[in-house]
Amino acid sequence: MKKVVVLVGSNRKESINLKFAKALEKLAEGRLEFEYFDLSVLPMYNDDDVADYPASAQHLKDSVAAADGLLFVTPEHNRSIPAILKNAIDWGSRPWGKNSWTGKPTAVVGASPGAMGSIAAQIHLRSIMVSMGATLMTSPEVYLQMKPDLIDGNDDVANEDTRAFLSGFVDRFAAWVGAAQDRAAA
Repeated sequence: MKKVVVLVGSNRKESINLKFAKALEKLAEGRLEFEYFDLSVLPMYNDDDVADYPASAQHLKDSVAAADGLLFVTPEHNRSIPAILKNAIDWGSRPWGKNSWTGKPTAVVGASPGAMGSIAAQIHLRSIMVSMGATLMTSPEVYLQMKPDLIDGNDDVANEDTRAFLSGFVDRFAAWVGAAQDRAAA
């Protein structure tokens, strides 16, 4: 089974994006193993600290290195990505010449209560991750409007059409991660 590090760009206890990630995990059962990295353990990035690299940032880099793929699940904060997510990206790209994101098969999704479902944040995040050298899956794009009861208390997607769409996303992502492994082995 392919291991995917999941980076949820929210540290709220009742994060709708964490709930969304858990629903995707259920849809991926048997194909992808989700490993959630707690972004709140990372100190705020400071280039002065790179020489004495923090253990939590090294743990992030080690987790990414051991993963077959990456899944970013982001809310939208002020039409961009949350600071906690940008902080993780900065730590993962350092020290210079040891960028953890390069070549990693990556997907970006997100949810919001608003009708546009984190589209601005995802556009920014996609731009950042392309410049970091991630191998970004570009479709299908998932801008989920999180409505009450869309995902139930068991992390199941309650709406049949949404479940079918998200199952298609998971199928494509699992294939994306597998194809990247095949290219690396060749």
